[in-house]
Amino acid sequence: MTTSPLKVGFIGLGIMGAPMAQRLQAAGHQLFVATRGKVRPEIAESGMTICTNARDVAERADIVITMVPDTPDVEKVLFGKDGVAEGLSKSKLLIDMSSISPIATKDFAARINALGCDYLDAPVSGGEVGAKAGTLTIMIGGPESAFARATPLFEAMGKNITLVGPNGAGQTTKVANQIIVALNIAAVGEALVFASKAGADPAKVRQALMGGFAASRILEVHGERMIKRTFNPGFRIALHQKDLNLALQGAKALGVALPNTASTAQTMQACAAQGWDQLDHSALVKALELMAAHPVAKD
Repeated sequence: MTTSPLKVGFIGLGIMGAPMAQRLQAAGHQLFVATRGKVRPEIAESGMTICTNARDVAERADIVITMVPDTPDVEKVLFGKDGVAEGLSKSKLLIDMSSISPIATKDFAARINALGCDYLDAPVSGGEVGAKAGTLTIMIGGPESAFARATPLFEAMGKNITLVGPNGAGQTTKVANQIIVALNIAAVGEALVFASKAGADPAKVRQALMGGFAASRILEVHGERMIKRTFNPGFRIALHQKDLNLALQGAKALGVALPNTASTAQTMQACAAQGWDQLDHSALVKALELMAAHPVAKD
């Protein structure tokens, strides 16, 4: 735990960013925030300092965190007009907690380093639930000195905190994480569609499987979502599509075959074609149900 509060900038107050910023404030840190959309009521009433743009955040804070949807969004926030780079001064620290391209991350880090500042890529896993509870898994790329400086912040937001390697290693780990999560969602969806079509109660099937080798966090949380039809987004299909595209782009560059990742990406594309890409990624099951002409449960 930190012995003194830090001046922390936070840019991107969406489903994940807002509760993460709240966790930092609850830990005693001073927050300077900015978001491109309407400020959430819980943020507006929190006592955090609302800044006009990313440059303003960077000027006021010693450590700046970004949590935005995709690689172009990070680039715009960092290097666009009134961006973070315009407000940085030497020895400040930039932490990008978005899930973006590992290749672009290395370029962004070099550009921030050229300004005399450190850069950490620190994407997270755990969804909205983990963000609210402060139990996120945080996978980090960057120098050890910067990691040590940021550790009190990471400890306020997460539990499983790992410095994986140099810049880009955190984003590479996140892509690997997203492959595993996507394939597990698809597996759980197929299993529940199969069981339901065969006449078994999917809720009882899930309960039985939770006691065996098939047990997983995906079966526990997203299996329940599939059965109860609670597809309000914790993590949208559109964002998971973006992450699988990063995996497939990386695989092409590395000369690696990821056949199951490609198949799951196509299943997500089938969801998008139906207009379901803003639903939670557990709604992947809806495409499987469409192909089977049989729902796991009624909406």
